[in-house]
Amino acid sequence: MRYRRDRQSNCYFFTVVTEGRQSLLVLPANVDRLREAFRREKAAYPFELDAVVILPDHLHCLWKLPEGDTDYSGRWARIKCYFSVGCSGASAEPSASRRAKREHAVWQRRFWEHRIRDEEDWRRHMDYIHYNPVRHGYVADPWLWPHSSLRRCAARSLYPEGWGAAAPPLPGGEVGE
Repeated sequence: MRYRRDRQSNCYFFTVVTEGRQSLLVLPANVDRLREAFRREKAAYPFELDAVVILPDHLHCLWKLPEGDTDYSGRWARIKCYFSVGCSGASAEPSASRRAKREHAVWQRRFWEHRIRDEEDWRRHMDYIHYNPVRHGYVADPWLWPHSSLRRCAARSLYPEGWGAAAPPLPGGEVGE
């Protein structure tokens, strides 16, 4: 049975996880390489990156694709490939299947996506992304996490200064991880 991806919208929330939950994204060189992978992909195959947070072993982001373009899988494959080739510190041993396909054991093969249904859904996922470092216990205040688009979003008036510092801003339940 093949997994069928949702292709009904141009706005998606993603969770992408390192293989074996390796903490590869704590190394500054790896974070820089991931950022370069995103820049290269956006230049070749445009999309808007509304929000992103990079945590030690996974990342969350919110993309808007151009109208009529639903190839987020291809974009993720190229981002993961570029990152994997120059990644430092990967310790997971590739499986026989990965070796046969000449794949690195850097990322989990799949990713989780959620089609954004409406403005409320978009806002809820934006908040989830930006509050995630607090939720995982890395910082007490989301403004303190260095690998987040929170400041960029605040500069666009999407967040007030100090948002999320006092209490969890996630009423109405959890967003999938």
